Amino acid sequence: MTEQIKKKLQDEINALEHELAHELPAELKKAAALGDLSENAEYHMAKQRQELVKARLRQLGKRIADLSLINMNNIPKDKVGLGSKVKVYDNTKEEEMEYKLVTSEESDVTAGKISTTSPIGRALLNKKVGESATVVTPNGSRELEVLSLKTIHDEAEAS
Repeated sequence: MTEQIKKKLQDEINALEHELAHELPAELKKAAALGDLSENAEYHMAKQRQELVKARLRQLGKRIADLSLINMNNIPKDKVGLGSKVKVYDNTKEEEMEYKLVTSEESDVTAGKISTTSPIGRALLNKKVGESATVVTPNGSRELEVLSLKTIHDEAEAS
């Protein structure tokens, strides 16, 4: 799971590094040739883009480092954790819902994939079947009861 995310992030890093090394210097050179840099919008836009690309590269590098630290042995086998599929009963809405807890890069609420850093994801982490979690949302608090759980370890054994 994390290898696919790392590859996606590395692809973005490669594209940004190419832009930083080849495209932006050409844009800066072309803009500088237009004359007075103090009033040169093209030059300022290229410099701004250059800083944005550098910042994004730092962010992506840190995220790859963080993903490298994920140890599958530290993910609980009997509690909700990264990769878990969990069925919950929402007492507020009086309906069952199913979620898969994923990294922020994989989250897709419409597909039922929620990030472990989202309010619902954080509330469900480390819960066992039968336990309840209170989620504070902008619309008020919600009470979620864990009905069933399939961890990433269960998935691996089934494969």
